[in-house]
Amino acid sequence: MDVIVIGGGIVGVATAYQLRAAGHRVCVVERHATVAQGATYGHGGTVLPTPLDAWFGPTFMQSRQAAKSGVIRKTGFNRPARDFIKQLATLQEPDAFVRQYTHLRALAEASRDTMADIESRFGLEFEQASGVLHLVRSAQEWEQCQPALDLLRQFEVPHHVMTPDECARFEHSVPTDPPFAGGVLFEQERTANCPLFAKLVKQTLDAQGGVQFVLGREVTAIRLENGRPGVELAPREGESGKSREVDVIHGDAVVIAAGYGSVSLLEQFDLRLPFHPLRVHALAAPIAHEEFAPHVAIVDSVKRIAITRMNHRLRIAGGGVLQPVAQIDKPLGESLTKEALALLGQATHDWVPGAAKISAALPWEGIKLLSPDGLGVIGNAVHPKLFLNVGHGPTGWGLACGAGKVIADLVSGVASELPADTLAAFSAARFAH
Repeated sequence: MDVIVIGGGIVGVATAYQLRAAGHRVCVVERHATVAQGATYGHGGTVLPTPLDAWFGPTFMQSRQAAKSGVIRKTGFNRPARDFIKQLATLQEPDAFVRQYTHLRALAEASRDTMADIESRFGLEFEQASGVLHLVRSAQEWEQCQPALDLLRQFEVPHHVMTPDECARFEHSVPTDPPFAGGVLFEQERTANCPLFAKLVKQTLDAQGGVQFVLGREVTAIRLENGRPGVELAPREGESGKSREVDVIHGDAVVIAAGYGSVSLLEQFDLRLPFHPLRVHALAAPIAHEEFAPHVAIVDSVKRIAITRMNHRLRIAGGGVLQPVAQIDKPLGESLTKEALALLGQATHDWVPGAAKISAALPWEGIKLLSPDGLGVIGNAVHPKLFLNVGHGPTGWGLACGAGKVIADLVSGVASELPADTLAAFSAARFAH
């Protein structure tokens, strides 16, 4: 089959790889000049989510104060935005958290396998490193983490629960003053460079053939009439749409994997999934003092801020700002951006003081879609030949590899290895009620 993938971020590239591996011809359409230039570009580095850093659960947004929760709620929320927060809050209840994370874990483990296959098959090097240390500040927050720790034991995930002194002995950069509650070490979990991985996979696909990348073109509409779907492309920069016919690419199926750009494409079919834009931030800071730099990734579990070393720099990512959907294309505003970046700087000062030169850091801001039940949408929607792979939020770019495999199986008519209830939990149909 000829399959069109809209979006050249990590999700689109991983989907294209899996479709090609399944024997399909693929055309990837990306609005930027190359792949991995949108939300993929600023990813923090942690590959797969654990129960401690999923963007839902008992510790997520417990406080209305950004300084405590790590998430800024933009003022002027409308009713849908308030309802969205209330729905997310239901997942703070332990049983609901366990149910949702069980589905997320199934996708994460599938992603781990597919990613390992890509790495071993092509020998890719994209700044992989092992070791992630989650840290928790207060006794109250540590108590809120207990359902996540229970899940780690239930699923027999390799980890070590550590006292503050044990954390400091293992990772010399972590101070014990002021006191904190403790930490959890995942020696086998990894960090890596997400945009580099996406670009290496593209190079692999270019060399193999069978996948065409149409870059610097934006999809303005999707056609589903006449039995063979197609996508309309906006004019190239400098061209007038009135001076020529509309460019249309036809295929046998279309996959929407365009991040927050997916929202407007779905609206033409009156499909309004309850996603909300989450503006996430990152700082790429040069290492100030080598002796203070961490040798494993540090994650502030409650604030969802990750500090990852990549060569001679630290990438500090998090600082989410939750916005109403109507404001998705509007600038965030200088004060909110400063507040978000200040959260990143403060976390760096708290957990690895003296390690990064924050004054010389390069800031980044991007948009990820977050769903009210914490899971993305993977599967068929609207039309038998239209598929979605969107809304995975910030929790682990490695999920893209497993999600791409699910899409490839659906397009090919092959039974997925994921359980049926997990596939249903990721389907767009769950929002139809």
